[in-house]
Amino acid sequence: MTRMESFVVRRFPAMTAVLALAMVPLAACGSSDSSTQGPTVSITHAQGTTDVPQDPAAVVVLDFGVLDTINTLGLGERVVGVPSEGRPRFLDAFSTVEGVGTMQEPDVEKIAEIDPDLIVIGPRTAERYADLSKLAPTLDLSVDSTEFIDANAEQATSIGTVFGKESQVTAELAQIDAAVTRGTAAAGKSGDAMVLLTSGGKVSAYGPGSRFAIIHDVLGVEPTVRGLKQDRHGQAVSFEFIAKNNPSRMFVIDRDAAIGEDGAAAKEFLDNALVGRTTAWKKGDVTYLDGQRWYVAGTGLDNVEAMVNEVVKGLA
Repeated sequence: MTRMESFVVRRFPAMTAVLALAMVPLAACGSSDSSTQGPTVSITHAQGTTDVPQDPAAVVVLDFGVLDTINTLGLGERVVGVPSEGRPRFLDAFSTVEGVGTMQEPDVEKIAEIDPDLIVIGPRTAERYADLSKLAPTLDLSVDSTEFIDANAEQATSIGTVFGKESQVTAELAQIDAAVTRGTAAAGKSGDAMVLLTSGGKVSAYGPGSRFAIIHDVLGVEPTVRGLKQDRHGQAVSFEFIAKNNPSRMFVIDRDAAIGEDGAAAKEFLDNALVGRTTAWKKGDVTYLDGQRWYVAGTGLDNVEAMVNEVVKGLA
């Protein structure tokens, strides 16, 4: 059984209900435009199951991981609305697309004016699902970080199903699998590592089961410390904590740089006598991950492969 077959069985026991094309009028699935006719596809997502237009022509995307997947599948011209700020550099192709507020505060009036066929959101917009679903069929494609690779595959498969790009999604997921295989091979010889996020003059540590657990839970890098708080914001730690636990390696995400805020760069911030005692710092085994990929986007067919490759390079 292939990984994709295993994923389908495990994640979607009622896959026919999720992926089967429902050749019914769009008006029957609660579209805001009762006059619209056309085939739909039923997608199960974080907030239920929704019938959405098959191969929609106009899509508002309020999640950068989803936007990365849509771009990877060559569907960028379908996107008619994106967040007005925070766009990662690797998604500059969407710089001229209409801004529709932020992920946390989407501009409902602007989206209503655009009148999209479909709206796709992620975790930062999840609380606005009810408002947005009144404007157009809406999918909440938030992912579960504790099942990261499968959840990313689920997200991409949903997009592929909507646009009829299933085979391309399968091929892209195979590339991620290959990158993961390289990563697990490298992790076996790497020793332990600590994953840190710096922001506003503070530092947090992330371990297994956290939002950045792909490093430990998927690639198999041994965590320097177990039992860290599994909060989305990580566990606040001190320089003394880092020095005491003495990581062999460190993977660092600079949140301020990722979101365009002022602050000391992570490398400058961590350059002190306490952190300088660690094996990781002495040996230069500190990898500064792309915060826009890890913190801002987090998922996406091209993005996840790039994330994995960053870790593989750091382990080399």
